[in-house]
Amino acid sequence: MPRLHIVSTSTRPVSLGRPLASWAAGIAAEHGGFEVNPVDLAEINLPFLDEPEQPAARAYVHPHTHTWSALVESGDALVFVLPMYNGSFTAPLKNAIDFLYHEWKGKAVGLVSYSAGPTGGAPAAAAIRPVLQRLGTRLAEQDVAVPGITGLVGEDGTFTAPEGLADELTAVLDQLAKLLTEEPVGE
Repeated sequence: MPRLHIVSTSTRPVSLGRPLASWAAGIAAEHGGFEVNPVDLAEINLPFLDEPEQPAARAYVHPHTHTWSALVESGDALVFVLPMYNGSFTAPLKNAIDFLYHEWKGKAVGLVSYSAGPTGGAPAAAAIRPVLQRLGTRLAEQDVAVPGITGLVGEDGTFTAPEGLADELTAVLDQLAKLLTEEPVGE
């Protein structure tokens, strides 16, 4: 069964993305097409890129890079749960992506963005797409955007999905499963 990493990409101590990522992991488990692995970038705790060589050389010297590389390699697909900060995706997410190069090639990737405002972080998803395409990932055509995240996470830290959101995420998961059965372009 393909392995899917659901990656909570906010590194803030208190993040509304963690409950959203937990909910997404539950939906992915119910989907049944993947072995689901929740990942929290805050727990990975990468420093700013500190490898002496370019990531394309794959000559990692730091244990944190080896660990991150092995984690990304172990997945067939990823869903990034990403907040929108100032109209784009976060520096810690870009940093985590920039630590590696070859590990991203051919991975099926879905995007679940969120924000407190009405866009649901869609501009962040749009901003990261070219970066992921450049690295050779295979992106799901559809993204999931979650507006008004502050009103969807209760005091107990539980995310309550608006009507239809589970169906949107299931459609992305279906796209990821399909991408994994297709031959990558240019291979």
